[in-house]
Amino acid sequence: MTKKLPKVPVVIVGMGWAGGIIASELTKAGIKVVGLERGKARKTSDYYMVHDELRYAQRYEMMKDLSKETLTFRNTENMRALPMRTYGTFLDGIGTGGAGSHWNGQTYRFLPYDFEIATKTKEKYGKNKIPDGMDLQDWGITYDDLEPYYDTFEKMAGISGEEVSLYGKRSNPYPTKPMLKTPVLEMFEKATKKLGYSPYMTPSANLSENYTNPDGIARGACQYCAFCERFGCEYGAKADPVVTVLPVAEKTGKLEVRTYSNVTKILHDGNKATGVHYVNPVTREEFEQPADVVVLSSYVFNNTKLLLVSNLGKPYDSKTGQGVIGKNYCYQITGGSTLGFFKDKFNIYAGAGALGMEIPEFTGDNFDHSDLDFIHGAGIRMFQYGNRPIANNVVPEGTKAWGKEFKQTSIKYANSWLKVAVQGASMPWRTNYLDLDPNYTDEYGVPLLRMTYDYTNQDRKLTEFMAKKTGPIMKEMGAEITETQNNLEPLDISPYINTHNTGGVIMGDDPNTSAVNKYLQMWDAENVFVAGASAFPHNSSFNPTGTLGALSYLSAEGIIKYMKNGGSLV
Repeated sequence: MTKKLPKVPVVIVGMGWAGGIIASELTKAGIKVVGLERGKARKTSDYYMVHDELRYAQRYEMMKDLSKETLTFRNTENMRALPMRTYGTFLDGIGTGGAGSHWNGQTYRFLPYDFEIATKTKEKYGKNKIPDGMDLQDWGITYDDLEPYYDTFEKMAGISGEEVSLYGKRSNPYPTKPMLKTPVLEMFEKATKKLGYSPYMTPSANLSENYTNPDGIARGACQYCAFCERFGCEYGAKADPVVTVLPVAEKTGKLEVRTYSNVTKILHDGNKATGVHYVNPVTREEFEQPADVVVLSSYVFNNTKLLLVSNLGKPYDSKTGQGVIGKNYCYQITGGSTLGFFKDKFNIYAGAGALGMEIPEFTGDNFDHSDLDFIHGAGIRMFQYGNRPIANNVVPEGTKAWGKEFKQTSIKYANSWLKVAVQGASMPWRTNYLDLDPNYTDEYGVPLLRMTYDYTNQDRKLTEFMAKKTGPIMKEMGAEITETQNNLEPLDISPYINTHNTGGVIMGDDPNTSAVNKYLQMWDAENVFVAGASAFPHNSSFNPTGTLGALSYLSAEGIIKYMKNGGSLV
């Protein structure tokens, strides 16, 4: 039997970065908020014994239990989609902080080009540059509109970095200095400069120095311990909702966080939400939480799934191209990288998740695409994450995968291999989307989300182009063996690539082609706001968290306006 609870002004689904930022801003404005988190509570002291690669990195301590809830995957509509039963290409976190507790901390801004990509592409190259089937569209907001919110997010999180001339203008420098430059990064810097590029230290949420943010939250500097991605930070040096925005919201006395609260449906009366239904996954108790405003701020997949199972918004139909919920799912392109094996040994067991350098020349439209069969580009980069022992036994191609030869070769190249990596943009295609699976359900009997996605000719041309750039850089760095990945096979979700999923509930200025406006307010339900990377109409070549954070601040501003005046904000 479902227990109906007293009505609250705002209920937020998910207590990660988006939910935490919105909760912080609303409660500071005096608005009472209930935050529902399907996982357990997390705090810094939980990570005092976090340096356990087997427990956290290999057995996914901080991730959702896939035996309870997962998604199904297929490359094309002609294939049968099957459930993902073991983690591979992306990691779906759970618990307060969400993915913001186990991320690496790389915190870029998107380019001005990204927000007006359809308009700028047509203006420069003509409308025929956008191929049939690519659902490219502007975001309904410009970089200049969003810049103040980027600035707010960076000051809150204490992002370190340095200004890059080819990127958007900044109103302020980064609040903290760049991270330390290691000998390996100096090799990358020297090689890329010799080839005529402009390397820069990537922006980092791993604090480069002790820092106190505008909310009065003080945190210590990064220790370069190499346990970032898949791990929480026991120092609080990695910006995390648990050590930044959530304490600020809780201090107001206006935020109530309920953990073990898994929302299964948005309740609504026509086009107005009335609250949410949620289940305690441990006790199986069911609750109805009425609210004036419902904010979805869980992961890309869950935001999309909740709208689809709640019949809120028009589902996307790949055959007609109509509908918006599930549309423009994008991943990220990482082909074109080059591995290098060296005679020398490097100290690469130390590191941090956002300790790296990149060159900006091949991002966005920073190079001429007139004679190229693709648009946008990629960051070419080198990171020193820290090579933990279990997952780092890289050997040259042709080496046997077992036995004496493998052991001897992996020992020879331990701490002697480096990677010039590529992180490329992913464009939206009519055939890549999210919908509900007709054959599989989760532990509550709710349909699983189904992903239909594969790489396209655009992605393969991008990969081939970048492969021609990374190989020379690695040779310039002095590798004795180089191996360049110059082609893309169909997406395989078994090996890890990254967790940069976007789209499904995209923003825009037209209700016919987008689900939410620039404040992330649903066109079809004015008191529902859907925050997170699900709002991105395409995925840039940068990690999404900086843009997710900036949009969350803008959305919070919109929610406060809505609560005063009601109606559509646009």
